[in-house]
Amino acid sequence: MVTAVQHVTPFPKAGTLRATTLRHLGPNWYASVMGTAIVATAGAGLPGAVPGLRTLCAAVWALSLAMLVALLAARTLHWTHHSDQARAGLLDPATAPFYGCLSMALLAVGGGALVVGQDWIGTEAAVALDAVLFSAGTVVGLTCAVAVPYLMVVRHRIEPGQASPVWLLPVVAPMVSAALGPLLVPHLPAGQAQETLLLGCFAMFGLSLLATSLMLPMIFARLVTGGPLPLTLTPALFLVLGPLGQSTTAVGKFADFAPGVVPAPYDQGFGTLAVLYGVPVMGFALLWLALATAMVLRARRRGMGFSMTWWAFTFPVGTCVTGAEGLARHTGLLAFDGLAIALYVLLVAAWSVAAVRTARGLVSGELLAAPRPAVAAPAPTRARTR
Repeated sequence: MVTAVQHVTPFPKAGTLRATTLRHLGPNWYASVMGTAIVATAGAGLPGAVPGLRTLCAAVWALSLAMLVALLAARTLHWTHHSDQARAGLLDPATAPFYGCLSMALLAVGGGALVVGQDWIGTEAAVALDAVLFSAGTVVGLTCAVAVPYLMVVRHRIEPGQASPVWLLPVVAPMVSAALGPLLVPHLPAGQAQETLLLGCFAMFGLSLLATSLMLPMIFARLVTGGPLPLTLTPALFLVLGPLGQSTTAVGKFADFAPGVVPAPYDQGFGTLAVLYGVPVMGFALLWLALATAMVLRARRRGMGFSMTWWAFTFPVGTCVTGAEGLARHTGLLAFDGLAIALYVLLVAAWSVAAVRTARGLVSGELLAAPRPAVAAPAPTRARTR
């Protein structure tokens, strides 16, 4: 989940981080926080008891928390010292959708606090941290779900062939709230408070699902009629997995927490929904995963190099892991356990590559440098012939 930045020039000098260094630090960088947090939460739900895995997941969650704090500080400096660049990003149809990543980063780290973070910081602190991050992330996500499409209609000038998977980012953010909000239900007073939160999450599930249903046909039509995406943007095809895996995760969470919270017979209906919705959607997710992988391999053969778009290989795949884990709980099928493990191996491999390459790009300064201007084609010359 990441911007379509072209090849960039390295910094002229290596040195300490200055405010000017952050001029081109966009909201797409929150995708690295999301991708790190999902490694922790998805790993904690895997079947079996792998020695040391939960401790490792807690350490990865702590890393995601540190990354979130650092990035929030850096983005604050960005808005303080480069407000012109920040405002320009909101008016850029290629950048504005990435503001949804802020919401999802807050939500992913907050949810991870309750899943594994409480092992280190305690349940009380984990609940407080998640309550703050969930509230902030949900407000930001709902705002982006309205504001970014509004800007796309009234301010952005978008050509028919510019439809992109990044358009999903602002509308999928409420789905992340829907999937992670139920974790807070047991920590609220019984009765109205618990039911309100759970059904509120269900409403955000519907909001995001219907908005995604509007976007996906445009994205697929763009691929069929316009051909493959530019090489740097090709990894963004994995973003389509986000709403698919996250919605499957969400219905599984509703089924987990509805008994005793939602009146009968609706509480049992959530269990039915988890299977009847989750199984076919996971099937489509696997179809899209195969298609997106084929497109990425094609782009790689044609010279696709590393960029921040490679973080699109992490969080969306992680949501499919948590979706498969939910289906395994509600169906009892070992096949979904196996699927979750296979997808998690893919997730860890993708995260490892993206993390190492990002760290290398930060040290060299390449990833924070200004985009390289397009090279003008040489002017035609005339030669006199005899």
